[in-house]
Amino acid sequence: MPRIPTIDLRPWLDGDTETRRAIARTVDEALQTAGFLLVTGHGVDPALRARIRAAARAFFTLPVEVKQAYAAKVGGRGWLGPGAEANGYAEGTETPPDLKESLTFATHEPFDDPVINAEWYAPNVWPAETPELRSLCEEYLARMAELENQLLSLLGEALGLEPDFFARHMDRPTYGFNINWYPGTAVIGTPEPGQFRIGPHTDFGTVTILDRQAGKGGLQVYTDDGGWEDAPFNPEAFTINIGDLMARWTGDRWRSGRHRVLPPPADAPAEELMSLVYFGECTPGTLVESVPAPVGRVAYEPVDSHVYLREKLDSITVD
Repeated sequence: MPRIPTIDLRPWLDGDTETRRAIARTVDEALQTAGFLLVTGHGVDPALRARIRAAARAFFTLPVEVKQAYAAKVGGRGWLGPGAEANGYAEGTETPPDLKESLTFATHEPFDDPVINAEWYAPNVWPAETPELRSLCEEYLARMAELENQLLSLLGEALGLEPDFFARHMDRPTYGFNINWYPGTAVIGTPEPGQFRIGPHTDFGTVTILDRQAGKGGLQVYTDDGGWEDAPFNPEAFTINIGDLMARWTGDRWRSGRHRVLPPPADAPAEELMSLVYFGECTPGTLVESVPAPVGRVAYEPVDSHVYLREKLDSITVD
C-alpha cells in the first residue's frame, strides 16, 4: 500500500460492512505513517474550485495599496500580505518569512459567549473589488462542513470508536479557510536560502482539507521511511491531513502530517500556484484527551483546544 493512499468515499458512504471496514483499516494504517490521505468521491464540483481561484487571483493581482485596506493579522480575517507568516517557527525551524499571500476567512456565525467572540469571532471581510468571491466561498465552505463530518465519522470508526466520537465536538467550530497564493519570482523576487512558499510544519488542529495544484514548487510530505517526498497529486482528489490536536487525541497513534511547500523552482521561476485550505477545528472549550491504550500510545496531558491553537498561531506570526 502506498504511504499516502487514495480513498474513494463513495463505497465508504454506500458500501457494505466489510467494504467499510477495509477502508477504515487503510485509513488507520496511512495515518500512522504519513498523516496524509487523498480522497475522491466527495462530490464537490471542480468548477466551483476553479471559480474561487479565478476570483481570488483577481484580488491578489490588485495593487498593494488596494489590498492593504483588507490587511489582517495571523488568525484574523482578511488579507495576509507577503512576509506575514513563517510556519517553520511552529516546529522550531528558523526560516525566512513564507513566500505567499493569503485571503483568510473563518466561522461565519458568532458564538453565545462574548468572551469567545472577543477572541475567535469577527465578521469575514469580503473584498469589494471581487464581489463574486463571497457567494463562491460560502458555497464551498458549506460543502467543506459536510465533507469534514463524513471524514470525522470515518476517523472515529477507523479507531474502533463511536462514529461521532470526534464529530460531537465540532457542532460550533472555529473553522478556518485560507486561499493561499504562491506567485512566481517576478512578484516575490529571488528566494533567500532556506526560504519556502510555506516552511516545514504540522497543522495545529484536527483535520485539514486541501485543494491544491501540482507544481515543481509544490507540496512535499515527510515520512520516517522516505524523508521529504513530493506529495501525490490527483486533480479530482482532496488532500487530507490530520493536525496536532488530532494526533494528541489519538495518543500519537496517528501522526500530525509534517509538510512544506517548495519555493518557485529555478527552472520554472514564473510558476504560480493557488491552494484552497480548510482547517477543521473544535468547538471552543473542547478538552482534548488522549484515547487510552491499546488504541493510544502516549497519554498526553489534556489540553484546551483553543489555548493550544492560539499559542501556535502566535508562534508563526512574523513581528
